Amino acid sequence: MQGKKIYQEKLFNNFQLSDRIPKQNFYRRLLAVLDLDYLYELTKEYFGSSQQTHAHGSYCL
Repeated sequence: MQGKKIYQEKLFNNFQLSDRIPKQNFYRRLLAVLDLDYLYELTKEYFGSSQQTHAHGSYCL
């Protein structure tokens, strides 16, 4: 399924996971420099308008 999830911090007893991850964490730094938004445009033909995948007619049995 294609779509974008809006990340929103969940609070539980004043605990935020992002506060526990070091600022120099590899994945935090990767997220800051890696932009994959172009993939949505390149793959939109494989997804329906309701965010559901659909098969090309030649693939249906």
